[in-house]
Amino acid sequence: MATLQEPGKKDVRQRGHSAIDFKSATTGVAAKTMRNELNRMVSNVEDAQKKKSFEAQMQSFFLLFNRFLTERAKGEKIDWEKINPPKPEQVRPYAVLDNVDPSILNKLAVLKLNGGLGTTMGCVGPKSIIEVREGMTFLDLSVRQIEHLNEKYNVNVPFILMNSFNTDEDTARIIQKYQNHNINILTFNQSRYPRVDKESLLPCPDNVDSDKANWYPPGHGDIFDALTNSGLLDKLIAAGKEYIFISNVDNLGAVVDLNIMQTMIDAQAEYVMEVTDKTKADVKGGTIIDYDGKARLLEVAQVPKDHLDEFCSTRKFKIFNTNNIWCNLKAIKRVMDEDALSLEIIVNNKVTDKGQAVIQLETAIGAAIKHFDSAIGINVPRSRFLPVKSCSDLLLIKSKLYNLEHGVLTMDKSREFGGTPVVKLGDQFKKVANFEKRFKSIPNITELDHLTVAGDVSFGKGVRLAGTCIIVANEGNKIMIPDGTNLENKLITGNLSIIDH
Repeated sequence: MATLQEPGKKDVRQRGHSAIDFKSATTGVAAKTMRNELNRMVSNVEDAQKKKSFEAQMQSFFLLFNRFLTERAKGEKIDWEKINPPKPEQVRPYAVLDNVDPSILNKLAVLKLNGGLGTTMGCVGPKSIIEVREGMTFLDLSVRQIEHLNEKYNVNVPFILMNSFNTDEDTARIIQKYQNHNINILTFNQSRYPRVDKESLLPCPDNVDSDKANWYPPGHGDIFDALTNSGLLDKLIAAGKEYIFISNVDNLGAVVDLNIMQTMIDAQAEYVMEVTDKTKADVKGGTIIDYDGKARLLEVAQVPKDHLDEFCSTRKFKIFNTNNIWCNLKAIKRVMDEDALSLEIIVNNKVTDKGQAVIQLETAIGAAIKHFDSAIGINVPRSRFLPVKSCSDLLLIKSKLYNLEHGVLTMDKSREFGGTPVVKLGDQFKKVANFEKRFKSIPNITELDHLTVAGDVSFGKGVRLAGTCIIVANEGNKIMIPDGTNLENKLITGNLSIIDH
């Protein structure tokens, strides 16, 4: 029986610190116990192909778990004194280039991260199947974009979905409707890792087929392992693909951009992270830093508490990561073959429905920037960061603020220099079904600056909102904004009084 390999041990006793010795011994026991449990689960898998895949995933998980234990014992943290804003050559401005040859698209593959569910917006199944505009889902818009790209430039850009065990079955069924489209759709699954009991540090599942609640998808940093283990990385390279553009499926601004691709080629960059200027709404977003002369991603979870204000300000850290990533496929293969990938671990504490405290060890794709040669950031327009995380975002996307053509959303010219309005819808609008019931039609918000809605509020047809509008129905009260209402700089409270704001 194949067993999981134990990483090489280091003699920590030379440091002469009893606390470190104790932690190291405890770490060794926890690692050995975990390894034994994982080996037992692997040995009980009967199907040979299933066993091979499961063993590869458990080996990757064990390496991550062992690194988590080691780092926790050492108490290693980032050295704040070594952190500096990125150098000019590390983050370049977005440039519109002349005479870009669209045939470079034949070297490109596009990948969407499709592992998330729509539960936070009150939907069942993959988030990518939520309708966002004119009856089209996130997935429909992405497919239309790539299909148009292939038709316009007579190229063959494959469209790839990285699913999770939560979304794989539904996605396989849904994508059948695109069979007659001019697009090659490929799918693969990210890894499935066992949740870990916080107290015992043992895996929650006891066999490969254990309940779904005992497993988790380990973040988008897993893409490199998953691409490699699925065999898709080698297939793409064999098909002549050299670059891959990766983004979240719910970021409607993440469309293929020839200028960025050509900049990457000209700079001979193996990795490009799209960043954009930070606003007050983005204070917790990860940012590119210079650390020991190399570009790295700094996430809020890594920041010491006494430096949080500095991190969240825009004085020192002016940009944040959009999670639109471009990678050289052969560079990914080299890094994986060299077993060089060591992404910062995100410890996600959860409590299960049964009240069990568990931890999920996750990684982020942005953290990989330090492993690639000539890695750069490109400071892109805000229009390339258009995520839909809530129904407040959905209101913006469904409105006439944006025009839709070939699956691509662009800001209406009447609003180009005004920025995006701030919209805050209350809990009654949290679920998509409730959101749709409360709007007979989407209001005209082309002149809106700020909208806050709280309580039992509904909107009629043809409503116009401009300036700053605050609508609050107190508990037990109900507000219905009549058809054709024109509100500009108004405060509306539970007694239906309208006050100039």
